Amino acid sequence: MSEETVADETMDDVRAGVDATYVAAASAVLAGGSVTSESCCDGSGVGVGRGFGAGRYRAEELGWLPGAASAASLGCGNPAAAADLVEGERVLDLGSGGGIDVLLSARLVGPKGRVYGLDLLDEMLELAGANARRAGVDNVEFLKGSIEAVPLPSATVDVVISNCVISLAADKGAVFAETFRVLRPGGRFTVCDVVAGEGLTIEEQAARGSFAGCLAGALAASEYRAGLRAAGFIRITVEPSHQITDGMRAAIIRADKPKACSCDW
Repeated sequence: MSEETVADETMDDVRAGVDATYVAAASAVLAGGSVTSESCCDGSGVGVGRGFGAGRYRAEELGWLPGAASAASLGCGNPAAAADLVEGERVLDLGSGGGIDVLLSARLVGPKGRVYGLDLLDEMLELAGANARRAGVDNVEFLKGSIEAVPLPSATVDVVISNCVISLAADKGAVFAETFRVLRPGGRFTVCDVVAGEGLTIEEQAARGSFAGCLAGALAASEYRAGLRAAGFIRITVEPSHQITDGMRAAIIRADKPKACSCDW
């Protein structure tokens, strides 16, 4: 079973390791390479595990995207498709990386909608901005910041998505609280993430993969539900999809912010 919050003394180490992995991924794609399905990487790619990457998207979705957007895909699902986005909605993508889910969301919400991509790494923001320009998408905005302290006003967006990112956060309670804050009353939370099997110990999760690989920091379904409920969300569901490794699966996690919210921000 994973803990919601990593011990204070390990937070900096966790963040440093995660950042280094994703800086390497962005740098590889910016240099003309890609992420790969191999367990290790050479000069042209950064390894990602099976069950991750561009294979989670339909061919027709990838067809109009810049190659660098799909090349940098590190997620475990397709949150833009799962979120049932409506034209004109405002969307926030937590940990937007190379921008694939931002661009797909932007197409779904149309010119009257807007999509914010949030990432902490300059390299990912550079890559995402370049991908948006190549795709000719102008209803997007990329923001630098942490998913634990979102740089947007309260009640800004209709939908929050992310793709195998919350499992990377050291303080998941802060992520859920910030997500709740930036959503408008009645807003939706739809993320793809790795979910650990109930009863797995922290040591057992770490043996299956690193924090940066979305495994060591994954929550169990019951922990996801409890964390979202504590933040104020309702109608919480965890829908498992494909297996990542023994005892761990990808899942679509959905929740709603109540329409009538007496929120103290």
